[in-house]
Amino acid sequence: MFSVIIPTYNRNDLLGKCLECLTPFFQEFDENSYEVIVTDDSRQHSAKPFVQANFNWVKWIAGPQRGPAANRNYAAKQANGEWLIFIDDDCLPDKNLLKNYQDGLLKNKEIRVFEGCIKADREQRSFAEESPVNETGGFLWSCNFMISKNLFLNTLDGFDEHFPFAAMEDVELNYRLNKLLIAKVFLKNAYVIHPWRIQKNMWKVTLNRFKSTLYFLKKHPEKKQEINSRYYLVAFYNSLIKNTFKNSVHFRFRGFAEKLMYDALQLYFSLYTLIFKH
Repeated sequence: MFSVIIPTYNRNDLLGKCLECLTPFFQEFDENSYEVIVTDDSRQHSAKPFVQANFNWVKWIAGPQRGPAANRNYAAKQANGEWLIFIDDDCLPDKNLLKNYQDGLLKNKEIRVFEGCIKADREQRSFAEESPVNETGGFLWSCNFMISKNLFLNTLDGFDEHFPFAAMEDVELNYRLNKLLIAKVFLKNAYVIHPWRIQKNMWKVTLNRFKSTLYFLKKHPEKKQEINSRYYLVAFYNSLIKNTFKNSVHFRFRGFAEKLMYDALQLYFSLYTLIFKH
């Protein structure tokens, strides 16, 4: 049995579109072979009446209100399935998502981690838009992957809940899997659509992601050989020269100021890691 886990936080409009794609009428899959769990981390439990009124086949639970990592872990402990499928509430699952995960499982019976594909809904139109596109594998983004419940909870102890901000938990989980030499299979046909969304607080979000990266490096200091001052200097160059300058006219300078701030932060991170040797 599959347990589809969807963390949410005051986004009923997006959550509703996601759940519509997981209804037994839409998915090409036996309705008795999967459950959908919405774990609501909002203080008002705003998703509860919405789910109960419109999707009574969905299991709603109150999250622990300690961030998305803890929210996902808590739902995993409530799941009945042997396999956990993590999907974000702003994703649109393909109608064959569950079937393709099942097919992948039947063809790879020794594998305990399956990475799903993430596509955007269209071409990017602005520098301020974000979408965690993953069409080739190797990332294990938390918005679409399947993992054995036993492996996730008993071997890995779930996502690390100590990250200071909502970033890097999935990267860190993937890194631990790699250290344990646990094989993963990428399923291109098991995909979700993640629409481009405007990031209104790019400066703050980028800083928070960096702070989460510093925690990651503190936990795994061997990664400092890879993620260091030179890493961010290269990121600054590639972002500014190969992205900002290249695409400014194509995007008609939409989000240009925000993108320049993002580029400047990459240079700041390079200097910061050089000086403080994190």
